[in-house]
Amino acid sequence: MTKISIITINYNDLVGLEKTFNSVDSQSNTDFEYIVIDGGSTDGSKEFLEQNSDKLAYWISEKDSGVYNAMNKGIKAAKGDYVMFLNSRDFLIDTTIIDKVIKDLDGSTAIYYGNLIYSLNGVNTQLWSPPDTLSFTYFLSDSLPHPASFIKRELFETHFYYSEHFKIVSDWEFFIYSICKMNVSYKHLDYVISNFDNSGMSSVKENLIKIEAEKQQVFETHFPLLLDDIKVLKDGNSQRFKQYQAIKSNKFKFTLLKGLMSLLLLFQPKVKMKRYITKI
Repeated sequence: MTKISIITINYNDLVGLEKTFNSVDSQSNTDFEYIVIDGGSTDGSKEFLEQNSDKLAYWISEKDSGVYNAMNKGIKAAKGDYVMFLNSRDFLIDTTIIDKVIKDLDGSTAIYYGNLIYSLNGVNTQLWSPPDTLSFTYFLSDSLPHPASFIKRELFETHFYYSEHFKIVSDWEFFIYSICKMNVSYKHLDYVISNFDNSGMSSVKENLIKIEAEKQQVFETHFPLLLDDIKVLKDGNSQRFKQYQAIKSNKFKFTLLKGLMSLLLLFQPKVKMKRYITKI
C-alpha cells in the first residue's frame, strides 16, 4: 500500500501547530507518518512536540535558514512514497480524508492534487479547485494547492529539492519544472482535502513584486527560450490578448478564425506571420 508522509513546518505558532496537529492526529486511517520541523520556537511549540513525540515519526526543533530549508529537512527525513505539506494553521478537511486519499493513490502517478478551501481568521473565503488538465499558461499565473498535493518523494532526488535562495516561489518552481519541463504524470483528485490559512507571506499584497521577481528568475533558469513568449502571454492587459481570449472562449468563432487564417496562408504563401501562441 502507498504510504504518505505528512510534513508540518512551524515557527513560534503554538496555536496554529496544535490546530494542524489535531487535524492529523484525529484521522481515522493512521497508516501514514507525521513529521514536524520546528524552527527553534520559543513559544512552547518545542514543549508541545516533546509531549506528543510518541505520535510523531520524526520531529526536530532547531534554527533554520527559512521556510524552504525547513521543508527540505522534512523531505529528507520522510520515508513515505508521497509527501504532503500541511503547515501550521492549515488543517485536513475532516477525519476521514486521508483514508479517502490513500485509496486513490495507486502509485502510478507522480503528483496528485486536490481541492482546497481558503480561510482567513477562521472564516472560509474561497474554494480553490484546480483544472484536471494543466498547462504552461496555467502556471504563469497560478500553481497547485500545496496543502492538498501529494508529491512522489523520489522526484526531489531526481529533479531537485526546493530552492532555498527563494523566499516564496520554490514550491511553484518545482511544480512548473516537473510538469511543464519534465512532463511528469499528474492527476486531479476532485474533492476538498484541506483548509489553507490565507495569511502567509505568499498571500500578502506587498510580496507580489517579490513573487514576480522570483518567478522571472525561474523562467530565465528553466525556460530561457520562452522568455519572449512568456512576456506576451503574461501581458493580459493588452487588447490583442483580450481579443484572442474572447474569441477562443467561443468555440465556433475560434474555429472560424483558424479557417480564415488557413485560407490567408493558402492564397498568400509569402506572407510571414509571427505566431505568439505556437500550439492551438
